[in-house]
Amino acid sequence: MSSLLKIRNLSVDFPIFGGVFQRSIGAVNAVKNVSFNLNQGETLGIVGESGSGKSTLGKAILNVLKLTAPDVKINGDIYLESNNENVNILNLSRPEMRPYRTDIQMIFQDPYSSLNPRMIVRDIIQEPLDINTRLSSREKKDKVNWLLNKVGLTPEQSGRYPHEFSGGQRQRIGIARSLATDPKIIIADEPVSALDVSIQAQIINLMMDLQEEFNLSIIFIAHDLSVVKHISDRVGVMYLGELVEINDTKKIFSNPSHEYTKTLLRAIPEPNPEGREVRKANRLKPI
Repeated sequence: MSSLLKIRNLSVDFPIFGGVFQRSIGAVNAVKNVSFNLNQGETLGIVGESGSGKSTLGKAILNVLKLTAPDVKINGDIYLESNNENVNILNLSRPEMRPYRTDIQMIFQDPYSSLNPRMIVRDIIQEPLDINTRLSSREKKDKVNWLLNKVGLTPEQSGRYPHEFSGGQRQRIGIARSLATDPKIIIADEPVSALDVSIQAQIINLMMDLQEEFNLSIIFIAHDLSVVKHISDRVGVMYLGELVEINDTKKIFSNPSHEYTKTLLRAIPEPNPEGREVRKANRLKPI
């Protein structure tokens, strides 16, 4: 199986400034020497508690961290397979990165803040096409309508604004936007954590169907181990910025090797109706 993405010794440090002159007095090591491969057509789940470095890892791979934090220090290598060559995209400038931007797209966590409230849905999905392609206006419109159908929406809804949609529908719009440039890799940063449980399953199943249809490779970042178990081929566990364990999903859940992974698995709630009745009876027992 070929590797589309190779991460080698990736580290991300955010400087801490203090004092009267706001000089650097330290650094937060958000990601520490992380290495892994992402294979063609697979889903790699990245799990860990809040602050473990999951989202920072995703943004580093997307090569957008310096746009939001110019002082961030990033070391290591990120090799993207493109035209049968491995290109190290980590140190590419913004113009140099543009030809490869279409290959890696992101689905964001919050469907409410990730869509421009002043743009109609058609323009939101079409924006990546305007920036990265030379399609005609008719071709762009046809592709937007095609993408809306793919994610379970209709072309008739393309003239509406984001506030007219539910959270699940907004995330479908975000998924359609991420697919506009025909990417090879999708980085999904906790894409269902802001949604109701009943809607989460719909979005997860949609992503799995689209992955199979388009042979996508997905990095699925989440803290919900039950969701990760359902969608992932392999799972990587992050703790304090380090990738402490990575293995096939079945092996991670049946025979974890790292103590932190074992702790995470023990924290998964288990449905137990009988136990609920026992607890209820104990609560009602007179003192």
